[in-house]
Amino acid sequence: MAVPEAKLEDTGHGVVPTTEGWFVLNAKEARWRDGGAERGTYTFFEGENELWPLGINVSVLEPGQPMAMYHHENEQEDFLVLSGEPLLIVEDEERRLRPWDLVHCPPGTEHVIVGAGDGPSVIVAVGTRTAGEDWGAYTVSQTAIRHGAGVEEETTDQHVAYARFPPLEWARYREGLLP
Repeated sequence: MAVPEAKLEDTGHGVVPTTEGWFVLNAKEARWRDGGAERGTYTFFEGENELWPLGINVSVLEPGQPMAMYHHENEQEDFLVLSGEPLLIVEDEERRLRPWDLVHCPPGTEHVIVGAGDGPSVIVAVGTRTAGEDWGAYTVSQTAIRHGAGVEEETTDQHVAYARFPPLEWARYREGLLP
């Protein structure tokens, strides 16, 4: 039995799949989330549910913008740097990244990536998403806190972890965002 092609719809903020199936979607046409000056810009490709067993997104971070808050997940995550020189904080250590570096985080690895260098960083993130409510936790790291990417007290609640940030807003792709 052939797998059907998914239906794609324009939400007004970009295109998303609205049914199951295979599809081709250009990142510049997809729906993005804009975190403003403090948080970067992201596309998730997934439509409304964002609960596929494998998540893929593209992040564009200016220097000083954290991709997330320092955390560990109970599933694997990987990151491929396409451009820029972001800073990886992993197991409370700093590591400068460069284009084509792959960061592999087995389950339980505490980590975050922060935009750094002289310009934007573009990063592809891939991770499994089947843990449900037992996903992991935002953990305390003085190194991450120093870079604006850490919590003062451990939590599993994303609303607590991101309380200092304005909410991500749906947006269309901004020309020039991607190389």
